[in-house]
Amino acid sequence: MFYILLYIEITMIYITSMTNTHNQENVDTPLNNPYNNAQDNVQENAVVLLSGGLDSVTCLYWAKARYHKVTAISFNYGQRHNSELQTAIANAKQANVNHRIIDIDIAQLGGSSLTDHSMSVPDGKVIDTSKSADIDNDAIPNTYVPARNTIFLSYALAVAEVTESNHIVIGVSSVDYSGYPDCRPEYIKAFENLANLATKSGVTGHKLHIQTPLQTLSKADTIKLGISLGVDYSQTTSCYQADDEGRACGHCDSCVLRKQGFEQAEVNDPTRYQSC
Repeated sequence: MFYILLYIEITMIYITSMTNTHNQENVDTPLNNPYNNAQDNVQENAVVLLSGGLDSVTCLYWAKARYHKVTAISFNYGQRHNSELQTAIANAKQANVNHRIIDIDIAQLGGSSLTDHSMSVPDGKVIDTSKSADIDNDAIPNTYVPARNTIFLSYALAVAEVTESNHIVIGVSSVDYSGYPDCRPEYIKAFENLANLATKSGVTGHKLHIQTPLQTLSKADTIKLGISLGVDYSQTTSCYQADDEGRACGHCDSCVLRKQGFEQAEVNDPTRYQSC
């Protein structure tokens, strides 16, 4: 009987320990909380994926508030227009961070209306983000660029090693988004695991973290966060088919989500539209 009771007690201690560990892993740390201004990582460096759009520029300023040195990377990958890239350059300069533009030709692979001009960019539709049933994440639009985030994060991983950065910041969200599979938290977690298995930094104990400060934020909440960080959203381009002057079409999926975000945040929309 004594040994049975001892066994039960040891088992209960183990279960309690594992439960506490699991709970701690799922609690937002000061770093992962997008609204926290903690300076716990001021001696660490970060790489930010900067497209020039609303989300990535918010991430740039989020990272600037937290890390010692920030390197922004953008991609000239054969996208439909380069207006977004021009705003990326302007924002990196304004934020006074090192900025690298990497040339890769994803367009030659095809399979996306963002890189293949023979495909039409579909119009977006207003969704009620308070009702998950209204968001069909299984209906992936043709604006999805095959494996784009995997390709971008792989380059960011290399830049992180070169710049001795512990963090890669990417502006993915699983709230207001178009159903892209490489925006999901389980994908980000899987890539982080890969990063720490596949790099010198990872195997020598310098763990790399993929930071997604916008993961659980709606577009409206992202805008509120950015304003609190000093982001000028008039200097961002989100449209999938902006013109040479950076003016938005106003009806693609990205434009619809952006418009809806400003409306719900009750903030004046500074976007320049082609019809204006």
